[in-house]
Amino acid sequence: MTTPPSSVPPAPSWPHCGHGADPAGDPVGCRGIHVPGHTFCLAHLADADRTTYLTGLTPGAEIDCRCTPFTTPLLNALRSALHDAATGNDHFGRARFDGAQFSGGAAFVGVQFSGRTSFNGAQFSGGAAFDGVQFSGRTSFNGAQFSDRTSFRGAQFSSDATFDAVRFTSEARFSRVEFSSSAAFEHAEFSGDVGFEEARFLGGVWFNRAQFSGRTRFDEVQFSDRVWFTGAQFSGAAWFGGAQFSGGTSFGRARFSDDARFGRAQFSDHARFDEAQFCGDAGFGEVQFSGDTGFDRVQFSGAAWFDGARFAGNAWFSEGQFVGRTSFDRAQFSGDAAFGQTRFSGVARFAEAQFSGPAGFSGAQFSGDALFHRARFEGVPVLGPLVCAGRVSLDAAVFTLPVTLEMVARNVSCGRTSWESTATVRLRYADVDLSHSVLAAPVAITVQAAEFTTARGPLPETLVCSASDAGPTHVRITSVQGADAAYLVLTDTDLTDCLFSGAFHLDQLRLEGRTTFASTPAGLHRRGPWPVRWTRRRTLAEEHHWRAQTAGQTAPSSGAAGSPRQWRAGPHHLDPARTPGPEDVAALYRQLRKAFEDGKNEPGAADFYYGECEMRRHDITGTPKGERRLLWAYWLLSGYGLRASRAFGWLLAAMSLTVLLLMGVGLPTHDPDPATTGTLHGNRISLHTSSPDPALHGGWRQRMTWGRAEKATRVAINSVVFRSSGQNLTPVGTYIEMASRLFEPTLLALGALAVRGRIKR
Repeated sequence: MTTPPSSVPPAPSWPHCGHGADPAGDPVGCRGIHVPGHTFCLAHLADADRTTYLTGLTPGAEIDCRCTPFTTPLLNALRSALHDAATGNDHFGRARFDGAQFSGGAAFVGVQFSGRTSFNGAQFSGGAAFDGVQFSGRTSFNGAQFSDRTSFRGAQFSSDATFDAVRFTSEARFSRVEFSSSAAFEHAEFSGDVGFEEARFLGGVWFNRAQFSGRTRFDEVQFSDRVWFTGAQFSGAAWFGGAQFSGGTSFGRARFSDDARFGRAQFSDHARFDEAQFCGDAGFGEVQFSGDTGFDRVQFSGAAWFDGARFAGNAWFSEGQFVGRTSFDRAQFSGDAAFGQTRFSGVARFAEAQFSGPAGFSGAQFSGDALFHRARFEGVPVLGPLVCAGRVSLDAAVFTLPVTLEMVARNVSCGRTSWESTATVRLRYADVDLSHSVLAAPVAITVQAAEFTTARGPLPETLVCSASDAGPTHVRITSVQGADAAYLVLTDTDLTDCLFSGAFHLDQLRLEGRTTFASTPAGLHRRGPWPVRWTRRRTLAEEHHWRAQTAGQTAPSSGAAGSPRQWRAGPHHLDPARTPGPEDVAALYRQLRKAFEDGKNEPGAADFYYGECEMRRHDITGTPKGERRLLWAYWLLSGYGLRASRAFGWLLAAMSLTVLLLMGVGLPTHDPDPATTGTLHGNRISLHTSSPDPALHGGWRQRMTWGRAEKATRVAINSVVFRSSGQNLTPVGTYIEMASRLFEPTLLALGALAVRGRIKR
């Protein structure tokens, strides 16, 4: 491959035209090279001599008109002299127009240049037309200036072509041009619109540091060899739709000040856009990258579309900046997809994207939402750590291999996400929705206590949190509805607002670490004329929603936090049909209680047993009336065997009542003295002892004494331990003792059961 020249050739040193001044009035004189055998250039040659010279030319003759000023008639006369009647084309052999000045329209339409052709430094003041021209030899337009409209439509360059430092002040058209060898446009300046539609470049092409001031079109262009646009500047819109890049391509440090379109382009070899700047919208929809692709440190100031793009090799977007909306919908990454340290200021979409290899988002920053719904991760062992100020959506995404997700985010949505292998999700600050997730292997949601760190240091969590936010360990699970909880492990999570209704195998859910549930409303509340206080216990969000609905609470305004003195209103507060009732909530408590028991967490299971009984007590459709009354009594006496203070309180009250009743009506005034009588029958004596019935005499003042209180207390205490005191009692007192021996030991057992439920492990 021939390397193009990097600079414009120096000024020629051939003999100048002897004419005193050129048509433009140059005071130095015309610099045009003289016609062979004469001392003047073709423009200043006498008419007779010019006619003689042109008549002697034959098709394919060598032409040397360097620095010659051309008018339109003069150029047409030269072309007519070289006209080939056999082919119908004007035929130039080696043609040298270096430094030539074309003051009128320069029409080379259909001309055939069979030798080396050079227009270095030529100036085209009027329009220049090279449509259908055939350049068989090496061609160069280095340093040429085109001041008016320029057209190369259908031109063919069979050898190397260089356009270094060319200036196109007006529109330039290279449509359907064919370059059979290398072509160089380094440092070229296109001040107007330029079009290379359907052009074919069979050799290497250089557009390094070229400047395109107007609109640029490379639609359907075919680049068969390597292409360089390194440092090129596109001030207007640039279209590369359908272009084919067969060799290596470089747009490194290129700057696109307006929109750039690469839709349906094909890059068969590696493509590099490192440090490029896209100030307008950038479209790479359905582009095919067959080799490695580099977008490292690229800046996308507008929207960036990679919808349907295919990356057969590795794709690097490390340290890039996406300021506008970004879309990789339906993109396919067959190799590595590196987005490390990339910043997304707007919404970033990866919907239905396929990651067949590793996807590196280490240190990636999303100022808006990051949407991965319906994405497929087939070879991703680690995703993150990344930080997202908005929502990370993994809805309907598929993870086929064991994966670790590390995120700092406001919200993580995993609705209908399919986990085909084990997964560990480490989070900070996030609200997590696991609705209808499909778990085929254990999936652990855990809180990352320490900051995530990358090779560049810790993640900037200020994008997500502020001084008023909850701590980093405050990761909330908002829903597991419709999910199979058999493989789900939640560690140190907040389940205050988690919805469990509709989940499967909740009894197999594993809750590790410090799991937080919603609590009952705080403070005193009025129930009729009496103040009451809700027993502090762990509750489910579904119970909150039902109680808030039945209590007639008003739903809080959107975004407003509910009062801790009230039950939490649910998302369907105004629609009772969509709020789970007591029977459904009781089933949830029952299953989760078993999960706590299997995890040897008896105190946690006790709270859920309490909640189950509460819901059964309020279930007027599924629980019989007699059972509800028993549950009501059970709740009243001991809080379903879980409130020791209530049971012992009732025990103390029962003992106090027993003491008072015994002092009042159960103890006799005096213990009766037994009487013994006997009869002597010879040598045999018969004795008979009788005791009079205990009698109660005197008023209430005589009965309420410390002595009688001491006797009554002994009777009550013995009744608690199910023993008889042996104390003489009145008939009424006997029945009082019998009742206390039945009721008080029951209260003692309930209190002991409640204590055991709180300390058992």
